[in-house]
Amino acid sequence: MYYVESPDTIEMGNRVSIFLAGGITNCPDWQAAIVDKIKHLELVIFNPRRKNFPIHDPTAAFAQIKWEHDHFRKSSMISFWFSKETMCPIVLYELGAWTMTDIPIVIGMDPAYQRRQDVEIQKKLERPDIKIVYSLGDLAEGITNLYNMLT
Repeated sequence: MYYVESPDTIEMGNRVSIFLAGGITNCPDWQAAIVDKIKHLELVIFNPRRKNFPIHDPTAAFAQIKWEHDHFRKSSMISFWFSKETMCPIVLYELGAWTMTDIPIVIGMDPAYQRRQDVEIQKKLERPDIKIVYSLGDLAEGITNLYNMLT
């Protein structure tokens, strides 16, 4: 496993990589749980959640969003997680954008996620091939399955 946390970067070579898209603000650190579950894979993991975000730096938001923009595009696959604690409006936007591509995606959400039905319907209409899962364990299994397909 190669772990890359914003704002760091890595020389990719031809390694398989994943972007961990999902809530950061006002929700649990689900990314740490997923990383622990997939750490056995020979995979580059791009995690946008950073330990110390410089909230008082006026340039920090642009740098963070640019890092995410660049690393989405470097990724071989994308996982999405929607936690119940927040609506995740940016993640909804990102999911909409990336379901319009053919990149491999795995989608997971807490069963109590407030926009669950919207995600299920939109996904069914645009990418019916993608299965939605409802636990972090199943999300890790979906990531592993995609990894095995790509390697």
